[in-house]
Amino acid sequence: MNPKLRVGIAEIRIAGAPERLVSYGLGSCLGVMLYAPELCCGGLAHTLLPEPGQKGAGNRPGKFVRTAIPALIAGLEQFGAERRQLVAKLCGGAHMFQNLNGRMTIGERNIRVARMLLEELRIPLLAEDVGGCQGRTCEFRLEDGKVLVRLARGRDKLREL
Repeated sequence: MNPKLRVGIAEIRIAGAPERLVSYGLGSCLGVMLYAPELCCGGLAHTLLPEPGQKGAGNRPGKFVRTAIPALIAGLEQFGAERRQLVAKLCGGAHMFQNLNGRMTIGERNIRVARMLLEELRIPLLAEDVGGCQGRTCEFRLEDGKVLVRLARGRDKLREL
């Protein structure tokens, strides 16, 4: 049995195989996963919002997509990975609340900022299971970099990224 490490809201975890990183209840939150295939290590950030406000991220870089991705990179570099080795996967960013004003939802903004930042940093985005109107749970397998995604709302459907 491989150990599962829970990654809660606004948290970041870095680990290596055989551990697995799990985030439960990703609604509009976005799970950002970076993986170093050569080292079988990775990190998962359970982000809540796209950007920090004027106060900044404080001591919670995992709360915001904009600060979580650089923090994941720094953590993986401490683990021995090089930025050029890293690949990314995304999970979550659902539309959990009706948007009446026509603006982008939090989930959509989380996804947009993550894609933009990964492109700027030249980290390939290999797969994603994002958007829609259902929450998700993701399990990041560090032995092979695969992500198992389970949909919420009684639909016991498992997807693999």
